[in-house]
Amino acid sequence: MKYIIIGLGNFGTSLAERLTRTGNEVIGVDNKMTKVEALKENITHTVCLDCTDPQAVTYLPLKDTDVVIICIGENEGVNIMATALMKRLNVKRLIGRAVSPLHEGVLEAMGIEEFVHPEDETAERWAKKLNLKGVIDSFEVEGNYSIIEATVPKKYEGKTLLELDFGKNFNVVVLTTITITKQKNLVGISRKVRKAQGVATSKTVLNAGDIIVLYGDVKNIEKLLKED
Repeated sequence: MKYIIIGLGNFGTSLAERLTRTGNEVIGVDNKMTKVEALKENITHTVCLDCTDPQAVTYLPLKDTDVVIICIGENEGVNIMATALMKRLNVKRLIGRAVSPLHEGVLEAMGIEEFVHPEDETAERWAKKLNLKGVIDSFEVEGNYSIIEATVPKKYEGKTLLELDFGKNFNVVVLTTITITKQKNLVGISRKVRKAQGVATSKTVLNAGDIIVLYGDVKNIEKLLKED
């Protein structure tokens, strides 16, 4: 996978390094040369440019990049401008950074649906989410064992947990399922709202668009989520 990370503060730097260590191609972008120089030996590429300048960002390989992540936190105005520019350039997948509920509401109004909240999340969790297809969130319990939220793969839609028997087939436990509904945010824009459905049982049906919460070895969960 190829990533562009814009903003090389503590979170952006940590995320860039972790994604690089797991075999991804990572381009780190910042407008401060000191940050770019400090990181150039630890990730694939580093670039010093103004991410709010439409001409400057044309030098980035946006069409060939799988995910662009805005990690700017110290200046909300620059964050919004950079996010708007990436949105306008139709990058494949854009993840924004929100530093307050109002800021998140503004980004949602621009059509951003995925957010990082570095104050509440770690770069390690985001690296895991980005590396495993379909993963929405993760929490490491111990060693290789994690609790992972993932979208229901199409091949499992409409089936019960009894039919799928993930315990026998993958040695993975389904803890619960989460449905997604919509409600308006602070600026009147519809946003996704999650609702857990209680402890999963053998009768639990996996519906299209739902989220499943899984517990097990990450390698086994990866096999479970793998597309045929």
